[in-house]
Amino acid sequence: MSAHHERALEALRRRGRLRALETANGIDFASNDYLGLASSKALRDAVSDAIARGVPVGAGGSRLLRGNDTEHEALEAEAAAFFRAERALFFGGGFVANTALYSTLPARGDLVVYDELIHASVHDGLRLSKADSRPFAHNDADACETIIKNWRTDGGTGRVWIGVETLYSMDGDRAPLGALAALAERHDAMLLLDEAHATGVFGEDGRGLGADLEGRQNVVSLHTCGKALGASGALVLCSRTLRDFLVNRARAFIYATAPSPLVAAAVRAALRICANEPERRAALQARIELAGKLLQERLELAPSGSQIQPIIVGTDTRAVALAQQMKALGYDIRAIRPPTVPEGTARLRLAITLNASSDDIAGLIDALVQAQALVAEDAEART
Repeated sequence: MSAHHERALEALRRRGRLRALETANGIDFASNDYLGLASSKALRDAVSDAIARGVPVGAGGSRLLRGNDTEHEALEAEAAAFFRAERALFFGGGFVANTALYSTLPARGDLVVYDELIHASVHDGLRLSKADSRPFAHNDADACETIIKNWRTDGGTGRVWIGVETLYSMDGDRAPLGALAALAERHDAMLLLDEAHATGVFGEDGRGLGADLEGRQNVVSLHTCGKALGASGALVLCSRTLRDFLVNRARAFIYATAPSPLVAAAVRAALRICANEPERRAALQARIELAGKLLQERLELAPSGSQIQPIIVGTDTRAVALAQQMKALGYDIRAIRPPTVPEGTARLRLAITLNASSDDIAGLIDALVQAQALVAEDAEART
């Protein structure tokens, strides 16, 4: 009965793309826990305090039934104030929130223009959307505008929606937000900003790379809570009208059990930490700069300028072999292969977090040099 699935798995295995779950082991250069909050005493205490206040573990239903807890509403009010947006809406995760945004807000007759390297969740949302959609070359605002102009010339009359990540999860580079915001103004377009990897790390108080754009009527932003904020879930920041529309029309919100109220309490605490402990971001930036300096000196890699540094090696086999060698040397850094990244760009994705010290970073670079030599020797021995 499962023969088709077995054949598909075997095909992945032959191509070096079969994935398997493994528990965390070794020094963390793989997670998105950028500020080291996920296992912090501060968030544990926030959850303990919430339990002591009688906050329930589970919501017991969707937000539109009996699952709407005061903790959810408190988080949304605090998040709207923190990010300086009109309204916030709390979802169970970034993937489901992106799917909800792109499947619900753009209407039939609209056009969604999105960066070609945008997250997989956006593609799933677009498959459910009634709007037309077209990709533009990565970080190329001119290419984006050309698509919009051509669509208008061909008779497009609906609303244009521009979708980007502010900080890209696999390359660590930034979207040209100034150019895109100006473009959105020229074409009366909506700007959809995925701040997943910028939240807590960049911007005033960690409000993201698009912080200066928050509160505009033509901007919708997504801030995930499972990365730098150390918890789970996602916050959509938008106008009151769009929030109400999502509550009434987003199937991924309407028919999903609400996130745990305890998680909402943890996110509230994380936002307070972002506002009150800038030293965490300063420490992270220092480690980002150190990693960039050492990568440039030892491996001749150009720094990405963010906490995400790709080490592109080309083939799937080489990426997996390097990750295995690094694991043996005590470092948790994962191989990323297509279709997550484009063909021919398999890589190690180096994530700098406060879970790794400056000495750990220096040790990682030494280990990378050693691992590359071992993989090269092994490849030569096989030829």
